Amino acid sequence: MAMQESGEMYLETIHVLSRTNPTVRAIDVSEHMGYSKPSVSRAMGILKESGMITVDADGAIRLTDAGRERAEQIYERHTVFTRIFKAIGVDDQTAEDDACRIEHYISDTTFEAIKNYLKEHGQD
Repeated sequence: MAMQESGEMYLETIHVLSRTNPTVRAIDVSEHMGYSKPSVSRAMGILKESGMITVDADGAIRLTDAGRERAEQIYERHTVFTRIFKAIGVDDQTAEDDACRIEHYISDTTFEAIKNYLKEHGQD
């Protein structure tokens, strides 16, 4: 499924927050991303309609299997690129920022080749 960068960012944020919070709500996403509550609410509606999340009666947001799979893919890209950039001497904040940009645009083919290269050279 093709998804815009903003949708991927929301999925990744929900994934990251769910790793440390027992319940993720729209306000948590809003605070983490620095976005307004109406913007987050609209995005949650779109993600819900696309089958990426569910929202229960108490407002708890959960990733569906499809949403979790996509979120984990984006998060993996983010962590791999951040680690590479730091390893070559990029400062922490720039490494995070650049990884966040690249993770949405690189093809699956190229990313898999990078992962294979790292694995073959003992860098995984």
